[in-house]
Amino acid sequence: MANLTPNKKHKALPRRDNMVDLNSMVDDYLDEAQSPVPSPTTENFKLDVKEKDDEYIVDAEFPGYNKEDIQINFNYNILAISALKEDEEYDEDERYIHRERSFSSVERQIYFPNVAEGDITASFENGILQVHIPKAKELEMEYFILIE
Repeated sequence: MANLTPNKKHKALPRRDNMVDLNSMVDDYLDEAQSPVPSPTTENFKLDVKEKDDEYIVDAEFPGYNKEDIQINFNYNILAISALKEDEEYDEDERYIHRERSFSSVERQIYFPNVAEGDITASFENGILQVHIPKAKELEMEYFILIE
C-alpha cells in the first residue's frame, strides 16, 4: 500500500539475492547531488593517471593548498594521497552570518601493480602535485623446473 502514496520516496526492501538495486543507487546519487551542503564523502580532488613504458605519473589538483597540507603514502601497491586544510584563525569579535571556509579533508587511493617502491618521487608546484611511480623490472614469468 505504501507504494501507492504519491510524492513519497519509495525505498525498496533489501533483495535476497545480493544483487544491486539500480533504482536505489540512482535515488541515493540524486539525493546526494541535489543536497545544498556537500557531504564529506563527495568532496574530492581531481587527478590524472598516465602510464609510460617505465613509470606511472599522477597529476593531482590542489588549488589553495600548501605543500605541507598534503601527505602521500605507498603501501601494498596502493598510493594514498590525502590533504588536510584548516583555514586561518578568525577573530572572535567578528560576527559571521555564514562561514564555510574552515576545514576540508580529502583523500584518494589508487592501485598500481609492479612498482619499484623505493624510487617514488613527488613535486608540488602551482597547486599541482605530480607523483612519479617507477615500474619494477619485469621478472621472468616462465620457469623451467628440472626434474631430478
